[in-house]
Amino acid sequence: MVEGVINSGPDSTTIKLSHTVNISNKIVNNPVLDAIVNVVSDQGAVFPLIETTNGNYVSAGLNLDNSHTYRISIKTPDNKQYQSDLVPVNVTPPIDSIGFNVVQAPALGIEVYANTHDPSNTIKYYRWDYDEAWAFHAKYISYWISNGTTLVERTQAQQLNTCYSSDISSDIPLASSAKLQQGVIYQAPIVFIASTSEKIESYYSILLREYALTADAYNFWVSLKKNTEQLGSIFDAQPTQLQGNIHCITNPSEPVVGYISVCTVSSKRVFIQSYQLPSWVATYPYDCSEIDTLYTGTVHYYIDLVQDSSVWLATLPPPPASGLPPFFHYTNRYCADCSNRGSLIPPPFFK
Repeated sequence: MVEGVINSGPDSTTIKLSHTVNISNKIVNNPVLDAIVNVVSDQGAVFPLIETTNGNYVSAGLNLDNSHTYRISIKTPDNKQYQSDLVPVNVTPPIDSIGFNVVQAPALGIEVYANTHDPSNTIKYYRWDYDEAWAFHAKYISYWISNGTTLVERTQAQQLNTCYSSDISSDIPLASSAKLQQGVIYQAPIVFIASTSEKIESYYSILLREYALTADAYNFWVSLKKNTEQLGSIFDAQPTQLQGNIHCITNPSEPVVGYISVCTVSSKRVFIQSYQLPSWVATYPYDCSEIDTLYTGTVHYYIDLVQDSSVWLATLPPPPASGLPPFFHYTNRYCADCSNRGSLIPPPFFK
């Protein structure tokens, strides 16, 4: 399977190579390593891609001449050769805006959408993918920490309540203006987020990338979308009968899954904060109903307990007067330490 887009602009190009697997196979990622991958023009100009990790082959910005056509050429360690059809360069229009609507179906939540248009009415087919990032919280706040002898207030650097996580798109958002008089895409659905999701309990970001497609590429992605909706996601095992514009030169009967497009890539990032949404409550992923009580006078008997990485103290904020409160509540680390599911360091683009 060959995944990726030849980015004709100043941004990097990444092509991922993998072997298809049986649907029943538990291994869904079988990367092709040590291959030779090049972008080749219709005039024979060669632009090499460098292998990084996990079957990914990367090139810095190619800045290709839009008047020529291009293909991917691949040679694997077992001397098999593959190449895609020569494809013209599409210039992707900018993303006009990204917004969201509160929806009731498929469940209560928000649907993030994109608006774009092509003034020349040349580009009629679009695909998007995206990166998500969000802040989330532990169920309880751990205000105290053991110093080996007693309990002391956590410093700001020792806080465990706010963490950050991220994900990449696993679905295939598509849109077409082919049946419209004008090349306008209005509120194309990108991703649905349930009202109970931690993604939108506090601070959410989406970086959306837009790709201009040819009609053939669009039809390939429509077929792939139907297959992945039946199987689970784009990263699940794919049926080998799905073919695009990539062919095995050394064995023409070998099926190859993938479609290589050549285009510039437009991107835009937006943020959604909880105050913009209804007063929804996120569903916590663990059962945190059990909380035990530890009295201050007996803390020294249980100092080994509260030092244990599986137990974290959660109680009311420290009293205004110096000293310890009369008692503490404690719970397991999954309910009071969010770092087991995310990072304590915010992404650099978070404000």
